[in-house]
Amino acid sequence: MSTMLEVTGLNHSYGKGADAQIAVDNLSFTVEAGQLACIVGPSGCGKSTLLRCVSGLVAPSAGTVSLHGDRVDGVPDDLAVVFQDYSRSLFPWLTVARNVEFPLRWGGLSKAERRERAQEALDSVGLSGAVSGKFPWQLSGGMQQRVSIARALASRPALLLMDEPFASVDAQTRFELEDLLRRVQRQQGSTVLVVTHDIDESVYLGDRILVLSKSPASIVADLPVDLPVERNQITTRESAEFVALRGEVARLLTGGEVLAKADTAEWDLAEQTSAAAAPTTETTAP
Repeated sequence: MSTMLEVTGLNHSYGKGADAQIAVDNLSFTVEAGQLACIVGPSGCGKSTLLRCVSGLVAPSAGTVSLHGDRVDGVPDDLAVVFQDYSRSLFPWLTVARNVEFPLRWGGLSKAERRERAQEALDSVGLSGAVSGKFPWQLSGGMQQRVSIARALASRPALLLMDEPFASVDAQTRFELEDLLRRVQRQQGSTVLVVTHDIDESVYLGDRILVLSKSPASIVADLPVDLPVERNQITTRESAEFVALRGEVARLLTGGEVLAKADTAEWDLAEQTSAAAAPTTETTAP
């Protein structure tokens, strides 16, 4: 796999001199093409600042950000962001279809091409038919966030950034949107970087998890997620692998020691218990 995103020695401070507040402290990491990576950290640790620097919305105080080998000095044309507050990121005076088409107006596409691209994106997130003619304020919160995701996907970005994208919806809707994101990401081969403070969400969504420290943000651990590609909100979350990784991330976030041996023992015990509970069939020789 090729490297899609490379962050090297990233630092960012607010203010100057003795009053300067360091938000991000010497962060370095990469995200490979086609990967879904999650950044998880405590509230106020600098996650959103990091995302703004990666997106080019804010110039870092030091360090570099590169997208497919090109240094990011402003917002790249092939990058899209989905924000937490969907109600403020959609234009209330535009229909759903027009909201999704909006960023395509500067892409050199004809009106027919924009409509086709927007409809494809809406279909991919399960919104089609009469919904495209409605206004955002006529939709539920979950449907509005689907529109935000569709708008981001319509531009076919090289990198999709998501800042706490499901934090403002209820638990059931969050589960639906998590499954939607994983499905669309696999179908389109998108590279996605999700910022969240939800440990369970980071484990369920990600191919890998970058764990951040308390402010100023630095990387505490880079953890692979060894879960099946096909995931289920019930059985995956009940699995020993999920529980062990969730515990490891939680300990890292609270400054505790990673108890890898204890996690392995817990996993082995769960498998032994499952094997012992499984029915056996005895055969008798004639």
